[in-house]
Amino acid sequence: MNYSNSNSNPIFRDIILLIVRVFIGFAMLSHGFPKLQMLFGPDKIEFYDFLGLGPQITLILTIIGEFVCSILLILGLFTRVALGILLFTMVIAVFVVLGGQPFEKQELGLIYLSVYLLLVAIGAGRFSVDHMIEKRKRASDW
Repeated sequence: MNYSNSNSNPIFRDIILLIVRVFIGFAMLSHGFPKLQMLFGPDKIEFYDFLGLGPQITLILTIIGEFVCSILLILGLFTRVALGILLFTMVIAVFVVLGGQPFEKQELGLIYLSVYLLLVAIGAGRFSVDHMIEKRKRASDW
């Protein structure tokens, strides 16, 4: 049997990367958007303050991670930087905020963490703004 891998069919790899980026990005947006609403809501902000900077600053940093960086991931723009911030956010969520919780509580964060690590290793793929920027840089010999 001839098993095709992603290296022998790069278009397939890039389509899969696009699907994974878009799916995981929108999935994380569903966690970041309620936090964005909390920030602009009328209620007093009560949020886990892991840095000692206060709950509002910590919430803003989490929104940057979960909301802004998820949009960047979907677009494939500054992908590895966005993934670095998302990785940091998930490490804090899983090992600090949920550190003493059972595996079932940590599982979703660990799945996000795993997917982000894979995307850091592989990159955004051809169907990304990063790729378009790189292609344009090469064409103009920056």
